[in-house]
Amino acid sequence: MPASNCETESGVTSAADAFADVSEGNRQFAASFTAASLTGYAARGLAIVTCMDSRIEPLKAVGLSAGDAKILRNAGARVTDDVLRTLILATHLLGVTRILVMPHTDCRMVGRREADVHAEILAASGVDTRSAEIRTVTDQELALREDVERVRAYPLLAAGVTVAGAVYDVRTGNLHFIA
Repeated sequence: MPASNCETESGVTSAADAFADVSEGNRQFAASFTAASLTGYAARGLAIVTCMDSRIEPLKAVGLSAGDAKILRNAGARVTDDVLRTLILATHLLGVTRILVMPHTDCRMVGRREADVHAEILAASGVDTRSAEIRTVTDQELALREDVERVRAYPLLAAGVTVAGAVYDVRTGNLHFIA
């Protein structure tokens, strides 16, 4: 819901107004909720590292359902220190034995220089974000191979974890395995 539809006379948007659609959607979801019996364990032993892009439905993309896998999302599907921290927990405590790093086609983090993204944010909002690492990539396939190798070489993951990398095509829904 656009902020302009939620502004009060003082020009301040209340959280209740700004999230009214989310609250109503949750009410409808909860009315037919059936996943109470699921645990935090990855039933199919899979963790997927993917992008935050809303065109991606990671579980559906690989034929799984709620409770089957752990989903880790960030801009560009990059293997960051926080992703590795989460994978430590997932592989030792939550049943993950396979990790799929899954960036996608038509990603805004691909083919752009980090400095250009910072400049774009500055122009759009006046906020200087140069102190934050955005992690753009010029070559998605190379970045994917490097990220997969970073996971494979990480010594704190449980032994025997299998790692792969595939690019999800947002136009066709197909996965193209690379690494």
